[in-house]
Order: sequence, then structure tokens, then C-alpha cells
Amino acid sequence: MRKRLEEFMKINREEFDDLEPSADLWSRIEKQLPPQHTELKKKGAKTFSLGFVLRVAASVIVVMGIGFAFYLHGQEKKPIDLASINPLYAQQQIQYTSLIETKRSELKLMSKADPQLYKEFSGEIAKMDSTYKKLNGELATSPNQERVLRAMIRNLQIQTQVLNQQLTVIEQLNQTKKQQSNEIKNI
Repeated sequence: MRKRLEEFMKINREEFDDLEPSADLWSRIEKQLPPQHTELKKKGAKTFSLGFVLRVAASVIVVMGIGFAFYLHGQEKKPIDLASINPLYAQQQIQYTSLIETKRSELKLMSKADPQLYKEFSGEIAKMDSTYKKLNGELATSPNQERVLRAMIRNLQIQTQVLNQQLTVIEQLNQTKKQQSNEIKNI
């Protein structure tokens, strides 16, 4: 019986589709509704598309993310009081840091004669300095701060030794150049 009904509908499909509602059907239905329903529609119950809602949500997330990033960036990292860890190491750190700055200034002045050599020397110091900065960053979170501080002091000592060696090499080069120029003048 079901198959016969389906066959009947297939055969007579055009007759079923023939009857379509008129175009003004919805306007006639609206006229028959009570006046309060049309007022709501005219006042406009606002609806938002999914795309609009997603754009607003994405904007809120981006703004909150930027705000959080500024908040984290604005948090001042409290410098660790090295003297509270070990006063002797704190004093050594200050001494070596000032000594290194002095030696770097001397190296820069002496390097005008040989900029390539200075570039090579400063590259070595930069590597050691980045290691020092890494250790300084680890100091706050390290469970053994004194050990990290000792490593920082050792790094500064090595930097000082390397700078002294570099200055000695430059002085020897300059003396050799002076001797060669004197020998050339004597000939």
C-alpha cells in the first residue's frame, strides 16, 4: 500500500505543486494578527547574526589579551638584593662590573687602530655577557641562589681576565707596529 501511495504521488506530482500560496498571503496574515504583535515587530526585536557575534567576541578576546600583555609587561621585576644572599659576593659583583666597564672602554679606545680585531674581541665578550644575563635571570627562580650568584661572579672574573688578555694583545700589536715603523725609518 505504501508503494502505491508513493507511485500515486510521483505520477501526480505536478498537480500537488500546482497550488502555491499567493504572494500577499503573509501580509493578509499580519493584518489579522492583534495590533500588539505588529508593534513588537515594528519596534524591532533586534537579532544579531552569528558572524557579528563572533566578530564581537574575537574583538573582546583580542582587547583582553593586549590588556593582559600590558599588565604583565608593566609588572616591575623587583631586583634581587644580592647583599641579602651573600654580602661578599654582592661587593665582588659591583667591583667586577665596574672593572669590566673600564676595561671595555679601554678596549674601545685601543681598537681604533684595528677594528676587525675589536669586532672579534667584542663578540667573545658579548657571548660571556649573554651568559651572565641568563644567570641573572635564573637568580630569582633558583632554589640555590648563592650558587647562581657564585657562577655570576665567576663569569665576571673570566670576562675581566679575557678583557685583560685582549688589552695585552692589542698593546703588543701596537708595540710591534711601532717597532716595525721605527725599523723602516732607520733603514
